[in-house]
Amino acid sequence: MKGIIFNLVEEVVSNAYGEDTWDALLDAAGLDGSYTSLGSYADADLFRLVEAASVALGVPGEQVVRTLGEGAIPLLIARYPFFFDGHVSTSSFLLTLNDIIHPQVLKLYPGSQVPDFDFDDSEPGVLTIGYRSSRQLCALAEGFIYGTATHYGERVEVVQPHCLLRGDDRCEIRCAFEPIAAAS
Repeated sequence: MKGIIFNLVEEVVSNAYGEDTWDALLDAAGLDGSYTSLGSYADADLFRLVEAASVALGVPGEQVVRTLGEGAIPLLIARYPFFFDGHVSTSSFLLTLNDIIHPQVLKLYPGSQVPDFDFDDSEPGVLTIGYRSSRQLCALAEGFIYGTATHYGERVEVVQPHCLLRGDDRCEIRCAFEPIAAAS
């Protein structure tokens, strides 16, 4: 896993809970925390950090991962605004993952392993996303979706009728969007 992910996790944790909490999580996970954005690190390091946070917060690991994804979006927007510019909705942004964003990620971070997505936007206001990844971080994808919806001023309801973590061959993430003003 690329170090940029660990850098984002560190920043999300430090912003929300302070640098001492980040250091405590590293200690609990038995990690040194020296992550450079272009470096490659064991996926197990992230899972150890998630487990340490799960224990510390008393919440399931999937919730920790989802929260990390949601908290990372404002940081990604600040670092890479060109990915988000020109979109007026979460759906229009998400539909660029395979064709625009992931190819750019691979240029910026050679050796990255990006997930595979497929999309169905045939139902008005709904985007169904198929997700496949050996890392099975669908909760991170969900967090990214929630954070992106906030950025575009939308409310999103996410359900996952199929999931790799439940033994399915892929995750199916169904996202129903509506503008926040209309949702009130």
